[in-house]
Amino acid sequence: MKKYQLGEFEEVVLLTVGVLYDEAYGVAIKEEIETRLDRKVSVGALQSALRRMEKKGYLTSRGGERNEIRGGRPKRYFQITTLGQRALEYTKETREALWNAIPQAALKLKLD
Repeated sequence: MKKYQLGEFEEVVLLTVGVLYDEAYGVAIKEEIETRLDRKVSVGALQSALRRMEKKGYLTSRGGERNEIRGGRPKRYFQITTLGQRALEYTKETREALWNAIPQAALKLKLD
């Protein structure tokens, strides 16, 4: 099922788009990731990931209303597609299977 593989950052971005739902636009996505994960996100990396996932069919986007504060440019809002949802489910199931495969003894090891 290689077609559903997501990179770690792509997964975080897709999940954040889901969290924000109707308010998922660039700045809001960036701020949500930085707040929830205490992780800096560059605008360029985020925009690149959003375009890449839209091209893969994991996201769709629509333009909002024009805003003078933004120099007349509309916000671009993102939404997860059915394919994006499948990719997230596949990733979640894969991670759970790996966690479940770790022997309990390995999880009880003490660090020296």
